[in-house]
Amino acid sequence: MKPQTFVLICDLKDDQEAILAYVECHKAVHPAIIQSLYDSGILQMSIYRWRQRLSMILVGDENFTFEKKAALDNANEKVQEWEAFLGQYQTNLPGTPDNWRWQLMDKIFDFNA
Repeated sequence: MKPQTFVLICDLKDDQEAILAYVECHKAVHPAIIQSLYDSGILQMSIYRWRQRLSMILVGDENFTFEKKAALDNANEKVQEWEAFLGQYQTNLPGTPDNWRWQLMDKIFDFNA
């Protein structure tokens, strides 16, 4: 089995200070958060921003699942603190439940040369 690639989106609050704070806190992510990504099977993660819209590209190993990551995250106090901290800057995407942050996107086109 080969690595799996996922794309997710999230919206930040439409407030310049919140956007800048969110960007700033990602310049020095706590090592425990990085370790939690590794432990869940994430091989690579990038976050891109356009205005208040975020896009995440996540590459997981062949055993990665969002269920496994959620279970590990729920048992990790440092991850829970990080998520609560980031939550102050994030807002719901249109049409999602309360406290919904990142939404998995469906791939609709793929080109390989």
